[in-house]
Amino acid sequence: MAVHATAAACVLATMTGLAGMALAVLVLALGAVSARERALLRGSRSPRAIAIPASGAAMVILASGETVAVRAVRGLGVTRHWVALGPVSPIGRAVLVTSGMLGPANMRILRLWALWGRIPGVASRPLPV
Repeated sequence: MAVHATAAACVLATMTGLAGMALAVLVLALGAVSARERALLRGSRSPRAIAIPASGAAMVILASGETVAVRAVRGLGVTRHWVALGPVSPIGRAVLVTSGMLGPANMRILRLWALWGRIPGVASRPLPV
């Protein structure tokens, strides 16, 4: 919201008249809508939960009830402090889970899944005989 407020102030400083004021109000309104939808997680497409079944395919459950398949982002996407989850399909949003969002045990399980592709306690398929 602060970035949008600063942008609105810059518009007011550089543009004069009614057009400048209208654009500044629109930029500020865009910031408010963006904060409500994304930062405050009040939109219907806001993530509510992460489900990792025994198959190992993770899904993000949205506020609307729909699920989106996600995968772990490799490289700097997995650290002690966060796990980045990207959409499996080309269309979709990424989700960043920070250590303060989950308890220590659940964050550890998510990090292990992101690094190894499975959760602890789930054995891999037995080898064919």
